[in-house]
Amino acid sequence: MNAQWEYDQASRAGRDLPFGEMVANTMAQERPVLPAPHQVVAELWRSTVVEEATGRRGLWRSGSLSNRSLVYHGLITLSATMLGFVIGTGGGILLAIGIVYNKAMDTSVMPWAIASQTIPIIALAPMIIVVLNSVGISGLVPKAIIAAYLSFFPVVVGMVKGLRAPDAMQLDLMKTYSASGNDVFAKLRLPTSMPYLFASLKVGIAAALVGTIVGELPVQEGGLGVRLLSGSYYGQTIQIWAALFAAAILAAGLVGIVALIERRVLKRMGMAQ
Repeated sequence: MNAQWEYDQASRAGRDLPFGEMVANTMAQERPVLPAPHQVVAELWRSTVVEEATGRRGLWRSGSLSNRSLVYHGLITLSATMLGFVIGTGGGILLAIGIVYNKAMDTSVMPWAIASQTIPIIALAPMIIVVLNSVGISGLVPKAIIAAYLSFFPVVVGMVKGLRAPDAMQLDLMKTYSASGNDVFAKLRLPTSMPYLFASLKVGIAAALVGTIVGELPVQEGGLGVRLLSGSYYGQTIQIWAALFAAAILAAGLVGIVALIERRVLKRMGMAQ
């Protein structure tokens, strides 16, 4: 993908370009169409460790990170992601409980929840930001709302499936024990729903990160989305790929944390070894 540029440059200089030299040149272009892996790794290192560790760009200069660092932008994205994930998870769990225990909500709310996910987030995000900015709400909250919008649906679906997982025999056994509705929920439905909930949380936290990055594109206030957009504006493909890998690493870390919590919770409940 980078070869055509090298051949064009050689043609303008009026010389032939050997294959070996062409390959070496494509691996070291300043603005390649597709960066080589070592260029992305080097940019990740420069944008994290080097950017924050040398000269006037010291690691904790004046108590804050450099705004040219992926660490700085990653922390901005992470804060909005976590807030949106908490909002989306809480709302999704409450909505799932209502759907399971209320027939009217099951027939009315669930179809709307499904329909809401058909709206492209890339079109919805600017609308949310503009509306909230018009009433004086900006910064972290609009991005968190977009993240919550994407994360709540997997939680709703997973939690509804989990709360309905107990079969008729188990429910009849609870009736035999004269268990109240609260006892059935706390001692049967909720424990049974845990594996489904954690599976949906893994999807939800990754979706929240995507929503945050999309929400950062129109606002230009920092974050991995802004880093991606600035790289696109100035043709810095290496910067774009470095930001993409940083987002992927962040997503993998968040999913890993959820998986770790899942193992500990299920083990504590006697549902895993």
